[in-house]
Amino acid sequence: MRYSPEALTAFVEAVACGSFSAAARRLRKSQSTISTAISNLEADLGVALFDRATRHPTLTPQGEQVLSYVKAILAASDRLDELAISLSDETEARLTFVLSDTLHPDVLEDLLQQFDRRFPHTEFECLIGEDEDVIDLLQKERAQVGLIEARDSYPTEIGSTRLPLQTAMAIYVAPAHPLAAQGRVTWDELHSWRELRLSTFLASSLEPAKGQVWSAPNYLLLLSMTVQGLDGAFYPVRWLKSLPGQARWWR
Repeated sequence: MRYSPEALTAFVEAVACGSFSAAARRLRKSQSTISTAISNLEADLGVALFDRATRHPTLTPQGEQVLSYVKAILAASDRLDELAISLSDETEARLTFVLSDTLHPDVLEDLLQQFDRRFPHTEFECLIGEDEDVIDLLQKERAQVGLIEARDSYPTEIGSTRLPLQTAMAIYVAPAHPLAAQGRVTWDELHSWRELRLSTFLASSLEPAKGQVWSAPNYLLLLSMTVQGLDGAFYPVRWLKSLPGQARWWR
């Protein structure tokens, strides 16, 4: 780079701190070092960046124009440093995360923002899966991280930790469904209706049920069945409430 990184940093800090002496303290340099660095930058650019006639140096019109460019250069330098770290063996170049629909959108948004801030150059893929499908994707190394409902044991090759998150579940039916007209419903009454149940691609069979069962591998398909009045299903409460028109649902 034609311009010294130290001089560019000194210039930006002098503007931010309001004086050369304050910039020197922040950068742990002598005031003369900061002053010399900025003078050399002015000489390289051929313009005066500061008006030194006042008690505290103020930016000249040319200095104001230069400032935005210098900030962009330093920001690009920081991104290059981050890329260099990500290209080393310390950071994965790509990460696939498979999660359940039960994860609330607000929690997912926070996770994605944190990941972006910490690993800005890592390629990221997000998949939706449930239960055994998540385990299978991890075992086949199709995904590196998975989020599922807590269970008592996991395959030995998969590490696990429990997150401090809980998902409230409730049975929902469409507003026009006969059950929606009842103020209170018992379990025995529910068993007389078809059960819409979440399944997985790998599950060989569903748990025993007292009535007829229809299943689907994700909540969106179950929701489509429920909308058509094909009886009810367990849904994550916060997930369903986040969808448009949720107030029309009965649970």
